[in-house]
Amino acid sequence: MSWGTELWDQWDNINVHTQKGIDFSERYIHFLKERSSVEMDYASKLKKLVKNFQPKKRDEDEYQFTWSRAFVDMLKEVYDMASQHEVVAENLTGTVSRNLQDLVTETKTDRKKYLQDGARLQEQLRQSSQTLDKAKRKYEKAHYDSERSLDNYRKADADINLSRAEVEKHRVVMNGKVQQCEECKNEYAAQLQTHNNHQTEFYSQTMPQVFQQLQDMDERRIHKLQECVLQCAEIEKNVVPIINTCIEGIAKAAGSINTAADSKLVIERYKSGFAMPEDVPFEDLSTGQSIEPSNNQTPRIPAPANSVKNATVSGGKGKKRGGLFGIFGSSKIIGLLVDEQKEDFSDLPPNQRRRKLQQKIDSIKKEMAKEHSEREGILKLKDVYAGNPALGDPSTLDKKIEENSQKLDGLRQELLKYEGYMAEAEGKVSRRHSASEDSRSLSTSGSGDTQHTQQVSAPGTPQVQHNVYQPIDGDEDGEDEFDIFPVIGHCRALYPFEAVNEGSVPMGENEEMQILEQDQGDGWTRVRKGDGSEGFVPTSYIECHYYDADQV
Repeated sequence: MSWGTELWDQWDNINVHTQKGIDFSERYIHFLKERSSVEMDYASKLKKLVKNFQPKKRDEDEYQFTWSRAFVDMLKEVYDMASQHEVVAENLTGTVSRNLQDLVTETKTDRKKYLQDGARLQEQLRQSSQTLDKAKRKYEKAHYDSERSLDNYRKADADINLSRAEVEKHRVVMNGKVQQCEECKNEYAAQLQTHNNHQTEFYSQTMPQVFQQLQDMDERRIHKLQECVLQCAEIEKNVVPIINTCIEGIAKAAGSINTAADSKLVIERYKSGFAMPEDVPFEDLSTGQSIEPSNNQTPRIPAPANSVKNATVSGGKGKKRGGLFGIFGSSKIIGLLVDEQKEDFSDLPPNQRRRKLQQKIDSIKKEMAKEHSEREGILKLKDVYAGNPALGDPSTLDKKIEENSQKLDGLRQELLKYEGYMAEAEGKVSRRHSASEDSRSLSTSGSGDTQHTQQVSAPGTPQVQHNVYQPIDGDEDGEDEFDIFPVIGHCRALYPFEAVNEGSVPMGENEEMQILEQDQGDGWTRVRKGDGSEGFVPTSYIECHYYDADQV
């Protein structure tokens, strides 16, 4: 169906219809822009939401449960979904809107041209019609004048009072008017023929062609609009699989939640390892005797009992454990030290202490692996420099190798120290072998060659945060009767130790000594040597055997 034949008389309506089509296309462009803005704003708010709920560095320990890890996984999937909304917005703005804008510009240009052509053809038809009207009016006037001159001639010819000359004059005028009328008639007929031909061409050829051009233009607009709608659908369709994958990831995260594992983790995290309190004993006051209270309280973090007990003067023979630097001299300082976490985590419950020590050991091993990798890289680079001096001087790397060796030695000693703490926490004796691989030093010789020298590496010496017995009230030499401190066991030195602090005593490897006082949690044990001297030695340096417990 063609507009030229079906709508030949609806030029004005066609004009309005094509303008409405352009207006609709522009409105659809505005819709796409606003939708893109909504999608982008939604994606931005989603990403901001995810960022606000991301776990902070300080809260990483709280995100070890399966439900918290599932939440983090869900946040990642939501972030990916937000990215897909950004993709939709970018494609709508960058592809669809631009294509529609080009279409609107092209349609406006074509419509203006076609309307100008139609207006020109209509003007030509109107001018032809006006010319025809003029010829018709001229012919009508000539015909009227011819009729009047004929009537006048007949009247003059019938009037006997008029002379022959006057009658002849009326006849001449009549003949002129008749001739003029015939000319106007012929002109009108010719103009009518011309107008009819022009009008036929207008309605059958020229104007239908313009209508057809407008129809083709409008159909192109509609077809392009259809393509844009399909593009929008295709854009949505392309991101749906990714969004579905994100949704599946959220469902997978939900499926990874394990209640039993979370409950077990809670136990591992907060279990103290203390035994449950015993029943409260009955005190019969009628007998006049008071039963000593049993341990009916849930055990707390034990404070060094002996440090308080021994600090009390008893019978003029007791000694107070004032510390190597007297740091336990007042209760205020004791309170401050209790608040600070000790290096060996001895202020924590047994289970928590083991967990903290294991975390520390794992951290040290990770750092050692990093240093080993760095060392291997430096040694390889040194070999390359040695093979091709043009690339660099191998001796420039000796300092880095030496620093790396020192770091590794420090980490090894740190590892041995915390492994000793761990063995102590587990009730085992930590024994280091001098031939162990962990006791090797990676120090580089002065010549720059990579040589490994083995040396005995003892556990780290504990910090001096324990109480020692100080002389009191005239007991300047500190020599009292030994029965104040009965021997509770014996020990053997695993490593040599040089006494550098007040209150400590030196010892040689495999030296046998008597134990006078157990480690109070500060890493030191009081011993008596074969020569009778007493003092403190690092607990991790000795292998202990107590008489009241058959365990090493």
